[in-house]
Amino acid sequence: MDNRRWLWPSLLAALVITSLMSVSIGPLQISPSVSFSAVINWATQLDLGSVAPHEQLVIDNVRLPRTLLALAVGAVLAQCGAVMQGLFRNPLADPGIIGVSSGAALGAAICIVLFPQGGEYMVALSAFIAGLATTLIVYRLASNPSGTSVVLLLLAGVAIAALAGAGIGLLTYMADDMALRDLTLWQLGSIAGAQWHYVILSLIALALVSWQFNRSAKALNALLLGEAEARHLGLDVDKLKLRLIVLCAIGVGISVAATGIIGFIGLVVPHLVRMMVGPDNKQLLPLSAMLGAALLALADIGARSLVAPSELPVGLVTALLGAPFFIVLLLKQRHRLV
Repeated sequence: MDNRRWLWPSLLAALVITSLMSVSIGPLQISPSVSFSAVINWATQLDLGSVAPHEQLVIDNVRLPRTLLALAVGAVLAQCGAVMQGLFRNPLADPGIIGVSSGAALGAAICIVLFPQGGEYMVALSAFIAGLATTLIVYRLASNPSGTSVVLLLLAGVAIAALAGAGIGLLTYMADDMALRDLTLWQLGSIAGAQWHYVILSLIALALVSWQFNRSAKALNALLLGEAEARHLGLDVDKLKLRLIVLCAIGVGISVAATGIIGFIGLVVPHLVRMMVGPDNKQLLPLSAMLGAALLALADIGARSLVAPSELPVGLVTALLGAPFFIVLLLKQRHRLV
């Protein structure tokens, strides 16, 4: 209980500080106070007089959409990871590890290369459909009458990711120069090209999945007891799984469409929060959203600062942070995978 009292204000403070840093840091250094005033100017359409026109322009068109996109995508991926871990009752489940992100990327890549006239919203729709199909395939392969096999889940995810990678490789071979550049950025994950329509789409996805996931927190808690026990409590397990899987596909599909593949947020964040507050999804889901948003915004700050004036893809940064954590987690969980 003590953890919950200090964790909420601590994460909220970290979220605010990280957001302000994200708006302030870049090739053009802007002080936090000026950045804050510029954000107030943007939100209220007022002119506080302390922000130079070029600084306001940079924040309105570059820094602010980038920051909001990182916050929204980080929160969505973290919540989707927490829900998948709850559905499969294992902390190793993650949209990237079980192949959902790769499937969504393949769907978006098909749209980028074969239907370039479709526009950004068609890319998002393709990513959602492919992500949903991948999720359902992996879930079907890993399920049996007694529940979900973690070993089969991971193996199916590896197989699906390999197939998606082969498909993306073929599309890369077929792509022209413009599509090839877009595909390369996608596979690495990047928030550098943040645009307001993707920000709006990601915020809508965040609102939808947060609302629905938090409505399902009690059901997810019941599912932690096991599928048979949850059914005895009157829970329609199959309907719950299908609804949450579709929501995860929506969230991951839109996130992949907006930023490309960003791994390990959905794995690392829920596990860290669970270590601090326990498995109660009423606490786990909103706290994971806050930490995921702050962590991806922080990773984006590192991506644009570590090799300045150049910039790393943020997917590389999250992989460098998340891969060692996943190895440690696998070592701790290996007795359950045998």
